[in-house]
Order: sequence, then structure tokens, then C-alpha cells
Amino acid sequence: MKKIEGFTKIAVRGFKSIAKERTIDIRPLTILAGANSSGKSSIMQPLLMLKQTLEAPYDPGPLLFDGPNIQFTSAEQFLSKLTSEERAEVFQIRIETLGDDFSYSVKTTFKQGQNGIELVEMATERQLEADQSLPPDRFTLYPEMSPEEIKSLVDQDPFLDILGVNGVIRSRCFLDFESPDDYKPFDLTTNLESNILDSIHLPRLRDNLERIHKLTSIGPRYPGIFEHYVASIIHGWQERTDPRLKTLADTLHTLGLTGQVGTKKIDDTRIELQVGRLREEQTDETDMVSIADVGFGVSQVLPVLVALIVAEPGQLVYLEQPELHLHPRSQSALAQVLAAAAERHVRVVVETHSSLLLLGIQTLVAEGDLSPELVKLHWFTQGENGATKIDTEDLDEVGAYGDWPEDFGDVNLKAQSHYIKASRLRLAERA
Repeated sequence: MKKIEGFTKIAVRGFKSIAKERTIDIRPLTILAGANSSGKSSIMQPLLMLKQTLEAPYDPGPLLFDGPNIQFTSAEQFLSKLTSEERAEVFQIRIETLGDDFSYSVKTTFKQGQNGIELVEMATERQLEADQSLPPDRFTLYPEMSPEEIKSLVDQDPFLDILGVNGVIRSRCFLDFESPDDYKPFDLTTNLESNILDSIHLPRLRDNLERIHKLTSIGPRYPGIFEHYVASIIHGWQERTDPRLKTLADTLHTLGLTGQVGTKKIDDTRIELQVGRLREEQTDETDMVSIADVGFGVSQVLPVLVALIVAEPGQLVYLEQPELHLHPRSQSALAQVLAAAAERHVRVVVETHSSLLLLGIQTLVAEGDLSPELVKLHWFTQGENGATKIDTEDLDEVGAYGDWPEDFGDVNLKAQSHYIKASRLRLAERA
């Protein structure tokens, strides 16, 4: 498979139900499935905390855990209580990314201190992709490193001496070398920070029902929750006659929801988001109504579709339950939209409970419309004491996967079998 820039792996330890380190590979289409409270959201929430920490208009300290993407009021709410290790008050997140020439790995360690969450340590590794035989650059930094420890790093890499590295400083949720001219000599986290800031997040509950929306920036970055930008993005497409507006309308029609979408400008700061009242394609603007006046499914899926269309190759789009409030037929068709984004090499991470969505993805692979190399399935279950367990599978060329601990199909078959037996028993009793 062609190497695609962006996130390639996320590993978490000591966070909520993820007591021991658990890892997921990130492919262009990454599926997180499993029962409720099995840890699907927990594997992604540390990344969201890094995102809102970097995006804050002020320095919130090492970690902002009460922000627009994820909200906690106390570190005790997310620090794992399922481990008996000595460092039970510590949690880690390790993220691997791929750049133009290098692969990067950054592992940050946080702990609960007397004054809140503290950044304890950061370990980085950078590997030249063109020549894997060369040893990677590795640095392990922590706050207030002594002059002797800094000297040992300089001795390890003389280039640090040339650049005048003389200490370590905290930069939001990461650490970096400090030099007299405040220049970042090795760009230890620049690649990672860029990928985090470029990421798009849509939570499971999307509030897109306002009749009037404020005009916002329309990219290339979308701080906070993506849904706040949806109306303005559509408005921008409409003003520029961008072909992506037709792509959006066609996609909504494919899902059986509406035949047209657009905006109406109220003034210089506000717009109204409108959709076609009918499912068929149409050109009559008088048949457009506010999105607040149509089915809830349209307002819930519209931000999902816009995010997948606007995202660039390598950009991460994290969708929590994109199938919410959709008819089963639309859930199945949604697989085509996800696959189209994956084929463009957008990195889509989908947390889902929909067996029809998963089956739709499998069908696309079986029909040859989606390469199985682009798909990764992660199944989450509760192990001992409620700790998260992750089983990972690849799809084969016919869209099949291995033996998961439990799959949606079994649940559906058991439910149907239960109903058939119950109905037959009732009919027998009446006879």
C-alpha cells in the first residue's frame, strides 16, 4: 500500500478503562466497534485533549481536559483506577505519524501532581524513511533537566551544540529544546502538532438545528467541534459555485434524505442553512426549508458528509457514531461515503454501533470498490475488572475478517431467531 502521510498509530496507557497500553493502527478507514463502555472513545480522548490544549487561546498548562472536544472536571475522572502499578497516577499517549521524509513517534507522560496534571516526560523518535538502515534520532526529555543531562544530549548529537541548545522548555502539552534565539532546532513535535491541529472531530451528539448560524472561518483548520463550521463551508461553496456543493447534494440524495442543500445570507454575520423539502433533485429555491424543519437525520449526518468532503489527504477525521438517527438503508449507503474519503487517502476513524455500516464496507471490498488494505477493524471488549481489550483484524479480498470475540451479525441473527421462536410458540398456543 502506498504510504500516506498523517497519523499511523495511537497507543494509550493509564486512561479510564485502558489500564495497560493498548494500540490501534490508523488506516484511511479505521473502524472502532464493540459494546458500550468497552473503551472505544477512551482510545481517542487523549488525542482530543492534546488538540484542545494546542488550540486554546491561552496557555492552559500541560493539559486542557475541560474544553470543547472533551470535558472532565477532575483528573481522577480519567486516570485509570484499574491498575495496581506503582505509577497508577500516570497516563501516557504515544502517537506515530508519517511525514514527507520521516516517520515520527512521540510519547508523552502525564501524572497527577499537587497542582494538577504535570508533564513528566517526552520521548521522541524520528526515522528517515528513505534509509531504514540509519539509526533513528531519539531524545528523552523532561522538565528541568540538569546541565549535565543537557551536555550528555549535546555529546550524543553535536548539532545541538552548534545550535546552542542549553535547556528544555514546555510548549503546551509537549517539551522542546531551548536555545538562545528561541529556535526549535530539531522540530521534535512540529509534525505531530500540525497533524493534531489539522484533525477534524465530530462528537456523537451534533447540534445543527439552529435556524440561524454565525459565519465562521472555512479552513484549512477547524478548532474545536467541526459542526460550528458546516453552514459557513456550505455557504462558501455556494458563493464560489464550488463543485463540492453538488457532491454534497448528490451524497444526501444517495442516502435518501434530500435533493438539495444551500444557504441564505441574513446579514454580514449570519446565515440560514437550508435543505430541499423533497428527496428528489430539484432546482426550485422556493421549495427549500430551514434544516430545523426537516427530519433529525439530515441535521445529524450533514456535518459528517461535509467533514468527509472537505478533508484533505492525510487529514484525520474522527467521527463518533455517524449513523445516528439514520434509516437502516441510509446507514448501509453511508459506507460508500466513508470509502470515497478513504480512497482519497483521508484518514477516517469511525466509532460505530451499526452492523449495516460495517456490512456495507465489507460489501464494497467484496465488490472490488474498496481496497482491503485501506481498512482496519478494531473490536473493543471489557476484559478482567473491566479493562479494555482490543482485537484487530484486516479484511481479506472478499471483505471477510477473522474470529472476533463477538460480531454484530451474531447479535442480529440471535435476535431474529429469538423472535421466530417466540412467534411460533405463540401461534402454537393459539392453535
